[in-house]
Amino acid sequence: MSRVWVHLHGKPSDRSAARLIDTYHQRLESEGVRLVIHPEVDPAIYLERLQKAVGDGLLLLLDEAGEQLSSEQFADELKHWRLSSRPTHLAIGPAEGFPDSPHRRLSMSTMTLPHELAAVVLIEQLYRAHEILRGSSYHR
Repeated sequence: MSRVWVHLHGKPSDRSAARLIDTYHQRLESEGVRLVIHPEVDPAIYLERLQKAVGDGLLLLLDEAGEQLSSEQFADELKHWRLSSRPTHLAIGPAEGFPDSPHRRLSMSTMTLPHELAAVVLIEQLYRAHEILRGSSYHR
């Protein structure tokens, strides 16, 4: 089973968002989901550091202009990521967004979300995807 890494650009300053991120992360830790909080730096430097950290893993950037998936489609993606021999890295960008890059982009919404709220939505959707794959009633 391959690990899934969630990368955040800066520590959440909103305590409510930080609490929600922590709650869902705790639920997912036993499932191989890891959370990495990076210092806030220029978006290009952040992307460069992400690329180095990912190595030969899969890097997906969260971006409002990215591909949108339903919760069920996201669960299917999670199933493939877990079966892969390569780790998957999902990165929430800085407020300015990511510079151009060849990496696949996913969107949590066509609406603009503060990056802290996008992090909450992402980690909750990872939990939801896990529960969909388990067949629990959480998704209903």
